[in-house]
Amino acid sequence: MANKQISQMGLPKSIANVFAARNVFTAKDALSLTEFELMELLDVGLAQVTSAVAHISEIVCPPCQTALSLMELRVQNEHLAGHLPTHMKGLDEALCGGIPFGVLTELVGPAGIGKTQFCLKLSLLASLPASYGGLDGHVIYIDVESKFSSRRLIEIGVKSFPEIFHRKGMAQEMAGRIHVLRPASLSEFTESLQQIKISLLQNQVKLLVIDSMAALVTGSLAEFSRIPVVVTNQVRSQSRDEICHYYFQVQSWNETIEDRTRHDSHLVAALGINWAHAVTIRLVLEAKSDQRFIKVAKSPISPPLAFPFNITSSGILLLSDDGIELTGPDINAIHCQGHNDIINFGGESLQC
Repeated sequence: MANKQISQMGLPKSIANVFAARNVFTAKDALSLTEFELMELLDVGLAQVTSAVAHISEIVCPPCQTALSLMELRVQNEHLAGHLPTHMKGLDEALCGGIPFGVLTELVGPAGIGKTQFCLKLSLLASLPASYGGLDGHVIYIDVESKFSSRRLIEIGVKSFPEIFHRKGMAQEMAGRIHVLRPASLSEFTESLQQIKISLLQNQVKLLVIDSMAALVTGSLAEFSRIPVVVTNQVRSQSRDEICHYYFQVQSWNETIEDRTRHDSHLVAALGINWAHAVTIRLVLEAKSDQRFIKVAKSPISPPLAFPFNITSSGILLLSDDGIELTGPDINAIHCQGHNDIINFGGESLQC
């Protein structure tokens, strides 16, 4: 609406002609200036300018909508506003169905906490037939740190969906739907970005995963593709200056020193506060008191909740579907205490 032509807005011809003569053609051109700037530019009185600005604003202002109309619109466009269920009941309920389409979802957590395990399970779910709760599509998995394991993917499939993966050739078919890219650098990824966009449209891609350089993608790609986009983000230790600056997370440096006696370290997402504003949903994976938790730390549709989980041969398993509500500093804090970077299944070791 900002680019709507002033000549098409029904203003009196006398003032409309003045706008055109001064190269003010669109609503954006007019509303980017103050009334006094317009008076000087157009050489007209304040009353005429005020009337014209009010008329232009009324024309281009989006109409008000009720919560009911927004809900009805969402139902009508469910194919553009759906979810990828995680098959973790409590988390899916908190997120109103799972990982949402068309937005950027971030997984944050220390090394070995289970971020890649989460991404492998999501990749599998997106490739499953719709009759089994999947999206029946292809997956693009950008494996920046060479952590993707096809053997682990098949193991999760066999344990989670034995009725599918025990069929002859089904494991190969599911694995064949997951396309793994391993860019060696940011520039290499940037060069292939256009081809990725084409693949999103042409190859029935239903999920994009970037593990683990979140800086490689922006929210615009999620909106462009209208599919779930999941990125992982590493963690780093928080400096004293940052702790003093972000007063809403901790109250004082002395308090943080005390926290460090209770937890291995005080961690923050590696890409910082600016990146946090770019993501719609942030899921934090952490370990505290020898227990792993997945926290809904940021979401427009869920309160801050934490769910205890274990990593099993079938992937991530919630220990309870009843989330623990979080308040205060616990919402943004990332704990790393008592978990092992190595997960053992049947005597074999796997990196998370």
